[in-house]
Amino acid sequence: MNSRKITATVLAVLVGAILCIPEDAAAIPAFARRYKLSCTTCHSPFPRLKEFGNEFAAAGFMIPEQENDRDYVSAGDDLLHLNRTFPVAVRFDAFTIYEEDAAVTTDLQTPFGLKLLSGGPLAKNVSYYFYFFMYETGEVAGVEDAYVHFNDIGGRPLDVMVGQFQVCDPLMKRELRLTYEDYEVYGTRIGEAVGNLTYDRGILATYDIASSGTGLVAMLVNGNGKPAAEGGKFDNDKDKNFAGRITQQIGGFARIGYFYYAGQERRAASATPDLVLKNGLHYHGPDLVAGNGTLDLTVQYLLRTDSNPMFAEGATRIETNGVVAELVISPHKDRSRTYATLLYNRLDSDLDAYDYESWTGSLTHLMARNLRGTLEYTYDAEREISRVGLGLVAAF
Repeated sequence: MNSRKITATVLAVLVGAILCIPEDAAAIPAFARRYKLSCTTCHSPFPRLKEFGNEFAAAGFMIPEQENDRDYVSAGDDLLHLNRTFPVAVRFDAFTIYEEDAAVTTDLQTPFGLKLLSGGPLAKNVSYYFYFFMYETGEVAGVEDAYVHFNDIGGRPLDVMVGQFQVCDPLMKRELRLTYEDYEVYGTRIGEAVGNLTYDRGILATYDIASSGTGLVAMLVNGNGKPAAEGGKFDNDKDKNFAGRITQQIGGFARIGYFYYAGQERRAASATPDLVLKNGLHYHGPDLVAGNGTLDLTVQYLLRTDSNPMFAEGATRIETNGVVAELVISPHKDRSRTYATLLYNRLDSDLDAYDYESWTGSLTHLMARNLRGTLEYTYDAEREISRVGLGLVAAF
């Protein structure tokens, strides 16, 4: 029996063992611990949010009708609203990865990631959320999501977040996906440009028009990710980047949207430091979210345009088309213990080195509401190779 067959057999045996573990080994993460609710109230399955989970986060991680004065410390000051207990949770991810024709075919990524999370109310209609990646792919990644959230400003359906977040969050939340395979279109950088749709620092505002089912999103960000400050400045040029999205509810099961992003990067020419070179960066494209709790589909198309991503004195315009489509199958809706995910990624760039196409199928089984095993297969159509992954994800 060759090494590939041996690896596949071992993975099959391991996943079979995982699926036989009983469900009664339960633990309760921070918000479930406070409100004495099952993880299924917000997640289906964790960390993927369902509608109530999005509403809970938007309300400042509070359920108003279950709030009690005894849950807070006021110290006799009406302007002080501290949690009596500090909400903390941990997420642990571990994977065994087999990749065909790689220099290292089998890799024990155990753990792949370990993060510390906290969130909750600061004051009426004000909350916070952050997580610290204590360990990610062998390194301390530091703070990723970190923001203060102002909810229903002025009694209107206007929310504002200030801090560090992923620009793609209003589209598809990368940190909440069920697959090891990423959403490639959001994280890809072209040439020497640093801009993409992952983490950045800035301000995000949302406004919902309930009467028409319309949602509006606006963002102002530095446009250079989350590097350490240099000379006391987090941004590395004088430009700011802008993004916006409009969505419209269609019936009770679908929502369509359109996203637009515009920004610019500046860099001194290596041969002529006095010469400042610019790259204009734009994204735009439609998206669709549709589902009934059993079949949930998300599709995103984006066209990225860079005017000079190599920062050369002779500018070359580069276009990159991106598609990501995800279908999550939940046989018993939010009471399911087994889920299937189908994911498609495609990038088609004028720079062929960034072309990418993959097909992914993943099975997730809940051993407990906060402990799940995954078995995933990805076919990289560009390189014509396969990857198999066995994962364990826990939250407590």
